[in-house]
Amino acid sequence: MRQTAIPCTVMRGGTSKGLYFLATDLPADPATRDAVLLAAMGSPDARQIDGMGGAHPLTSKVAIVSKSARDDADVDYLFLQVQPDKPEVSDSQPCGNLLAGVGPFAIEKGLVKAGHTTTDVRIFMINTKAIAVARVETPGGEVEYQGTAQIDGVPGTAAPVMTDFLDVAGSSCGALLPTGSTRDTFEGVEVTCIDNGMPVVVLRAADLGKTGYETPADLEADGALKAKVEAVRLAAGRAMNLGDVTKKTVPKMTLIARPKHGGAVSTRTFIPHRVHEAIGVLGAVSVATACALKGSIADDIAKLGNFGGSGTVQLEVEHPTGFFTVDMEIETTGGQLKVKRSALLRTARKLMEGQVFVPASVWRGA
Repeated sequence: MRQTAIPCTVMRGGTSKGLYFLATDLPADPATRDAVLLAAMGSPDARQIDGMGGAHPLTSKVAIVSKSARDDADVDYLFLQVQPDKPEVSDSQPCGNLLAGVGPFAIEKGLVKAGHTTTDVRIFMINTKAIAVARVETPGGEVEYQGTAQIDGVPGTAAPVMTDFLDVAGSSCGALLPTGSTRDTFEGVEVTCIDNGMPVVVLRAADLGKTGYETPADLEADGALKAKVEAVRLAAGRAMNLGDVTKKTVPKMTLIARPKHGGAVSTRTFIPHRVHEAIGVLGAVSVATACALKGSIADDIAKLGNFGGSGTVQLEVEHPTGFFTVDMEIETTGGQLKVKRSALLRTARKLMEGQVFVPASVWRGA
């Protein structure tokens, strides 16, 4: 039986890699669309040998982009996480790493007209109904991928993609502090639950018998630790208005410790069943916010220098392969913290453009 060819672009966005599609090139029906994406990625199979997936959640991601009908956005971006070893496609979270490639992709596909030096692309993130603005370098009206910007977790340098996140607090859970408290206790572990673009549960590594400086492989090999982290996650998910999160990819679980390399805090993040080699973009924003929140778990550990609780602060979030810099504009009034703006530097690179093939038995095409 023949196969169906679907236009597709493979891009690295930040420290992730995925397939980028125009929404018009995929089935409109979500169930059929998900079946197509599972086939395209080669899931379920731990190696994803029969598809384009890279056998890891960070390389089994999808961005679906379309022209936006909104006045405040140029394009709409839907992120889908395809599980490598399970027949699951989830829209329960955004992805700030693949977001870095959305602007370049939209420009090259003609959804946004390129400027002569840089182009600001206003992106409506469907998963969280929030807006991000990506500044893409477009000298001569063409997307530039080469440059001198460097991000930890990616070899070499590339053109910068500076991204501003506007009003993302509570975008998934309904509030910056989804439980209404700066601290909660689940399964005997004290935590801070926070959502500033990504639902995250912040835990002290020491409370789980860890230093917080272990390698991702060492943490993944500890079955008792993983079971404890998952028990806390399931309890926290319900308290964070996320319901039963057994099959969801949120909340993320971030173990923190005192910084070792001059940053604000050291992190190890479960995403949720594998340990990130770095840290997710919006996950880093939420952790940085917890660091600036008085009374949080991170408040006891983080080093913020002379920051007084309001104004602009730059936080270096340490992770297993380096640092993640988060710029935030914060206002604290009457003990209530408001994040007015978060900005991050990412890079992206187009790797391949062409067609991905799926069996016609899955979808015969438009």
